[in-house]
Amino acid sequence: MSDKKNNSRKFSSLVVDGMERAPSRAMLHAVGFKDDDFKKPQVGVASTWAMVTPCNMHINGLADDAAAGVDAAGGKGVIFNTITISDGISMGTEGMKYSLASREVIADSIETVVGCQGFDGVVAIGGCDKNMPGCMIALARLNRPAIFVYGGTILSGCHKQRKLDVISVFEAVGARANNLIDDEELHAIESKAIPGAGSCGGMYTANTMASAIEAMGMSLPNSSAQAAISADKKQDCKDAGEAVLKLLELDIKPRDIMTRKAFENAITVVIALGGSTNAVLHLLAMAHSAEVDLKLADFSAIGKRVPMVADLKPSGKYSMAELIDIGGIQPLMKILLDAGLLHGDCLTVTGKTLAENLANVAPYPSNQDVIRSLDNAIKKDSHLVVLHGNLASGGAVAKITGKEGLGFTGTARVFNSEEESMASIIDGSIKEGDVLVIRYEGPKGGPGMREMLAPTSAIMGRGLGDKVAFITDGRFSGGTHGFVVGHITPEAFQGGAIAIVEDGDTITIDSVKNELRLHLDDKVIEQRLTHWTRPEPRYTRGVLSKYAKLVSSASEGAVTD
Repeated sequence: MSDKKNNSRKFSSLVVDGMERAPSRAMLHAVGFKDDDFKKPQVGVASTWAMVTPCNMHINGLADDAAAGVDAAGGKGVIFNTITISDGISMGTEGMKYSLASREVIADSIETVVGCQGFDGVVAIGGCDKNMPGCMIALARLNRPAIFVYGGTILSGCHKQRKLDVISVFEAVGARANNLIDDEELHAIESKAIPGAGSCGGMYTANTMASAIEAMGMSLPNSSAQAAISADKKQDCKDAGEAVLKLLELDIKPRDIMTRKAFENAITVVIALGGSTNAVLHLLAMAHSAEVDLKLADFSAIGKRVPMVADLKPSGKYSMAELIDIGGIQPLMKILLDAGLLHGDCLTVTGKTLAENLANVAPYPSNQDVIRSLDNAIKKDSHLVVLHGNLASGGAVAKITGKEGLGFTGTARVFNSEEESMASIIDGSIKEGDVLVIRYEGPKGGPGMREMLAPTSAIMGRGLGDKVAFITDGRFSGGTHGFVVGHITPEAFQGGAIAIVEDGDTITIDSVKNELRLHLDDKVIEQRLTHWTRPEPRYTRGVLSKYAKLVSSASEGAVTD
């Protein structure tokens, strides 16, 4: 064993030194360790398995595969669990306030277990929106040889020869409210939309973050583009277990990989794929943990030179499964690298550079139209637009693919919660030309920065997707599309200008000037703010109270440390 590997094994090697470690060995014998196992590197396998969501219901099996890969490569895999929650099930309810907070709980729990148990390396397996960045935040904090494995995407449902996913159900609710379908049709869609295990099937937040993490170099090539239930995904887990042992041997740690250039690569791929606005929030948080200086302005700078080329849901027509069929994101990354849009010298968990990993990647089939060429882009620059102005002095994030147009001016309809807005959408009182303003849903004010998938999907279902706009200090599901602006900073609870918007005010969203403007004189805004009173906190004890006290603004990633 090399000196370098001995240095990497400074954590679990403690269990073999001296008589004082005998109690530790006794406890580990009880969980299945053999005498020879104490001489091996210990690799923690962080499993986000739970039966609360199809995204993660299969991950216990994948954790077994990863541990088997560790063992076969000469290490000792030790599986442990962390929590997960379901965005899809909690969406539109008070429970959704726990969603973003769960990212921090997951990160804290992985850090706690790995730090306490003294694992030499880590394989983290995530399958849903918050546990993926939660895993990555923990790996960056711990900075021990580690690799992330994506649990994989779900396959499409089908009804009347039409492919379905979870967003189909939310939009069907709006269609039913508008009497476009009946109860029987709604039930059929609900019953068939989600056929089994895996994460939501479009380029929603889970597939966006999986792609970003692969582009960053923290997953093995193709990990982001494999179905949850597949031989490829099982092999990916086994390979990851083996790869961590190689990282231990080479003494390569997450912060060697999660560099400024690697984050730029991740942003580039997210833009090209038309990914979720949540990627902005999560990449900022991951960079914070890796001590990489990343700002909202960086998304704008990269966005000016990177086109959106993927025709994927929610704004496009194809699913992640169809992208898998043509080769996943590796050919796209090769296109971006050849165009000078990726940093090829970035180190990855293979021990090779990104350029080396991509050297022999085959191009997409000539007859596909899931991924367009760079010179025939869906949008010539980023769909993720960072806005500033008197309504968002600290920034806001819009998702504008160009299909909605590039600007919107309308009349404010103000709501102090998601529930208030939903009632008005369902009863038909939202009209063409309205700008829905949903406030007190920010990180502190919600607390928890709920996703507004239910109201945006209901708007789509009522046929108003291109006729109204939607702004909030909360955030959006990766499944949201339409003219939407979230992450408004400062949030209403912190006295941001969104707190004093009134029904009938005029608001402009301009993605060309990158501006979010309330058409009022500064003096009027200041006068309204002097009469504004911060509402009482909605939670004074427990997880959400702690979260509200610690969390930073959305423009800083909504981090708690």
